[in-house]
Amino acid sequence: MELTTVWFALIALLWIGYFALEGFDFGVGMLLPVLARDDTERRVMINTIGPVWDGNEVWVLVAGGATFAAFPEWYATLFSGFYLPLLMILVALILRGLAFEYRHQRAERRWQARWDRAITYGSLVPAVLWGVAFANIAGGVPLDADHEFTGSLLTLLNPFGLLGGLTTLLLFATHGAMYVALKTDGDIRYRARALALRLGLAAAVVAVAFLVWTQARTGSAVSGALFVLAALALVAGLVAVRAGREGWAFTGTFATIALAVAGLFVALFPDVMPSTLDPAWSLTTTNAAATAYTLTIMTWVAAVFTPLVLAYQAWSYWVFRKRISTHHIPTAELAH
Repeated sequence: MELTTVWFALIALLWIGYFALEGFDFGVGMLLPVLARDDTERRVMINTIGPVWDGNEVWVLVAGGATFAAFPEWYATLFSGFYLPLLMILVALILRGLAFEYRHQRAERRWQARWDRAITYGSLVPAVLWGVAFANIAGGVPLDADHEFTGSLLTLLNPFGLLGGLTTLLLFATHGAMYVALKTDGDIRYRARALALRLGLAAAVVAVAFLVWTQARTGSAVSGALFVLAALALVAGLVAVRAGREGWAFTGTFATIALAVAGLFVALFPDVMPSTLDPAWSLTTTNAAATAYTLTIMTWVAAVFTPLVLAYQAWSYWVFRKRISTHHIPTAELAH
């Protein structure tokens, strides 16, 4: 296997990890005003992702860095052409991170309510825009002969891209509800379970429509098989949550997102950014790649450090594996 193919697969794996892990973070944040009935329950929800959200974001940093090093032409075209949506995602993630750190610094309702809104919108905006971005990457964008993006923000807001955004929004919301049901106890657990079922049904309809459209546009036999498995995993997750098996339900949505993202990358390969103007102007794993020497060094570094990072993150999830309930939250008097 060529190193360009190896690094395309590794970058795909990084994005799979990011969406499957950060996806439930986004879901919890988006559902904060929906599931929580008082400040104590909001603190319970935030605490479910408190120990892991920043570690989950490392995946996107590594994915961006790996793209820059392994496929510099892809990185340059992607980050210049998608500048505005990526900037909006970055601002949303910054505000969301600040909210996690500053929400508890003052015991005032207005102060905490503002940061709660920052968590909600800081989760919602990336959940939509990542779907829009990856739908456009998979479906193709207008690239000229110099591999430069010739469209605008409105170019990306096409029906296919918007359907991709709605798909990630609903899948992440379902994934987040499953996670809250898995990680909490008491009334909020049962509300999360019921909401996960309702959201999951809506997500299934939208996701199937998006994946069928993707398969019709750029799919292959392998991507089609992955999309079918993703749909089956979502159905299995919904059956499990209806039966009260939160662990299996969360596994189902995790597998759904992972398989769907894997299918998108399989459908994309060997292109990394197809051109809708002329297929000959598309960026591929060959013409977008760094030198063989660079890829060789990166491969050795990844072989050493990737298992260490995975082991550490797995350990952190194991340490914070227990459920959280309202009786774990200390009583605090809030100022009006």
